[in-house]
Amino acid sequence: MLEISGIFKPRRVQLITMGCSKNRVDSEKLLSQLSDGGIEILPEDLPYEQSRPDVVIINTCGFIGDAKKESIDEILAAIQAKNAGFAAQVVVCGCLSERYLQDLKESLPEVDAFFGSFQWKSVVEWMGLKPQRSWTGRRLTTPKHYAYLKIADGCNRKCSYCAIPLIKGRFVSIPMATLEKEAKALAANGVRELILIAQDTTFYGMDLYGKKMLAPLIERLSKIKGIEWIRIHYSYPTGFPKDVLKVMADNPKVCKYLDIPLQHSSTKILSMMRRGVDHIKTQRLIDDIRSKVPGVALRTTMIVGHPGEGEEEFKDLLDFVRHNRFEMLGAFPYSEEEGTYDAAHFEDDVPSAVKKRRYGRLMKLQSRISLENNLKRVGGVEKVIIDDYRDGFLIGRSQKESPEVDGSILIDMAGQKGSFPPEDFIGKFAAVKIIAATEYDLTGVLA
Repeated sequence: MLEISGIFKPRRVQLITMGCSKNRVDSEKLLSQLSDGGIEILPEDLPYEQSRPDVVIINTCGFIGDAKKESIDEILAAIQAKNAGFAAQVVVCGCLSERYLQDLKESLPEVDAFFGSFQWKSVVEWMGLKPQRSWTGRRLTTPKHYAYLKIADGCNRKCSYCAIPLIKGRFVSIPMATLEKEAKALAANGVRELILIAQDTTFYGMDLYGKKMLAPLIERLSKIKGIEWIRIHYSYPTGFPKDVLKVMADNPKVCKYLDIPLQHSSTKILSMMRRGVDHIKTQRLIDDIRSKVPGVALRTTMIVGHPGEGEEEFKDLLDFVRHNRFEMLGAFPYSEEEGTYDAAHFEDDVPSAVKKRRYGRLMKLQSRISLENNLKRVGGVEKVIIDDYRDGFLIGRSQKESPEVDGSILIDMAGQKGSFPPEDFIGKFAAVKIIAATEYDLTGVLA
């Protein structure tokens, strides 16, 4: 390492990002600062014995039990690499250290420094660098043709099970001008698809402008040269801004795709979760979305085994999913988080075995629905963006698939005519005829 004014400046840094895409954006902004300061950035997936970083940075997740365990396991792996001489120093930052700073310091003394969710400039300073004034720069860890755009941080909702407000604080929108500047820079570097993220994208603008401004933000971003797709993630059902549906239906750059975590359908459970909606309002919203945006692909998330969920409530959930036939659905068994409303007011009264069984039943149902939905697409021609090339197949997505969380469209290049190497398709759009389908992926050929 280089020593600068008594501070050790690392030459080589490896940053590991845990958890959600919001964490990924934070990591990419930090990497941009470090790279601009002359530090070599090592690939995230390179084994420590090969990368031999001066500093390992782990951007942790503290959302639910499984995520916390994964973050702890990654920290322990980095400590093991340090003890073996493959890494010099270990830094831990992000949500887990924001929430459990003192506990982590006491239990993991081998870690050289801890930083919370909002201390990114302190991380830069710890590296011996002066933080740049602007934090719109990004060093993408996604393929260069798509990027996540975090439009806000924190959350004002009071969901009974959720620890995010305890970790991130109140909802804070990023000004439109700042987001536009960041998006223009991304487009100039080859980004064609923007994926808008926040803990609650539909609440965007309330704190800055006194009203929900997601639709105007999307319209503004859609005017940026080079941006061809805009995708919306993490919408909240209560008070959903209906002007977003008009933009989605009318603006050709806005993907007919919506990630809207519903968490449950039973009025009893939704009330206990403090979600602000009931079964009827939830169904009415889904019907409204599908009627105003024909062909929309809906992704949702459900929790099984929340306190109070009996067989009647779980049957309500299964019937709801069976009726609405979501294009994509994820689920996870409920786990109690300390400090939440649930932890203070409800007993975690659904046995673990029952949670697992219900999870299996729900996902088996969704698997069948997904297959039936995908089979209906066979024979059609779809616009696809190409993400990768592996083993003779281009790997892409239509408007109906978001990266990392949804399935892919596998394009068989065997027998395809043309002189272009398959790698030249990456980051470009292509017309693809769908010829086969499974529960998760589709297969096609260039049309």
